[in-house]
Amino acid sequence: MTTLTVLGSATPYPRPDQPCSGYLLQHEGTKIWVDAGTGTLAELQRHISVGDLSAIWISHSHADHSADLLTAYYALRFSALRPSKPVALYCPPGLIERLGAFLGPKAPALLPEVFEIHEFDGWGGERVGELELEWGPMDHGMPAYGLRATAGGVSLAYSGDTAPCQGLIELAEGADLLLAEAGYDTAPSDEPAVHLTPEDAGRAATSARVKRLLLTHIDETLDPAEAVERAGAEFPGGVFAAKAGDIHTVG
Repeated sequence: MTTLTVLGSATPYPRPDQPCSGYLLQHEGTKIWVDAGTGTLAELQRHISVGDLSAIWISHSHADHSADLLTAYYALRFSALRPSKPVALYCPPGLIERLGAFLGPKAPALLPEVFEIHEFDGWGGERVGELELEWGPMDHGMPAYGLRATAGGVSLAYSGDTAPCQGLIELAEGADLLLAEAGYDTAPSDEPAVHLTPEDAGRAATSARVKRLLLTHIDETLDPAEAVERAGAEFPGGVFAAKAGDIHTVG
């Protein structure tokens, strides 16, 4: 059984009991931390030990999706949680340099002792334990990626942060569950979009013919129930709002 645990979904900053974007994807013994937004490392430890991670997958380098990699570095390098080998880290180009700049001058040489680094380069994929991962570029005004994870004939698709784009439709095609951001209440008219509205998320789910839609990273001005209603007007399947602590069965 494949499960998705919501560690946090807040944007653009964490709030009490609501960390930023982060999720724990599990299938049998495979455990992947998907996005490491601010506050999600602590929530992750409610469910598993950091040292038990099979991999970490990061959609893009904005802090609300990646900042807890800094504290994860300390946990994996200096604490009793240190695993026997580096943890696989799948991430967009440039993220490792950002981490090094925060962690200090010795960090670039030491990061490979903690993370087995796999940088994205366009569309790609890899098997991690029991899960087949596939990723592709999204439209967020910077290097950003979406994810598809499949095991036992069941698939989860995750938008990361993105404006409406064909890549999201292709990645999510036929997925059992689409985890999609709704970072806009209304898309801007004076600059390029970099997020989805609830309606955009619903249309993407319909175009990709997914079974269920889970909204996350909902604009802070939006009531989640309203976002669900607006997305549901564009998507005939089940629509839900992500909440920290919730566990969803993917299939």
